Amino acid sequence: MKGATTLRLPDNRLKAIRAIAGYENRSLSDIYTELTDEYIARHKETLDLLNIPGILEECKEGLEEIRAGGGKDLNALDG
Repeated sequence: MKGATTLRLPDNRLKAIRAIAGYENRSLSDIYTELTDEYIARHKETLDLLNIPGILEECKEGLEEIRAGGGKDLNALDG
């Protein structure tokens, strides 16, 4: 399944990417697919962490505790 979206780029970037695509004889779609694959791969660890049940709530609670002046010293954490 494929979806479609509008991508808005500044003219200078669009001209550059079109020039590169022409030079490499590649479609813009292929280039954007490659770029999104690389972006997703760079953020895979974050995506994996967000799949842990309750992790987001735990992180928010930890931030609130830190802001309130609580929390633990690194040496006091379970290791």
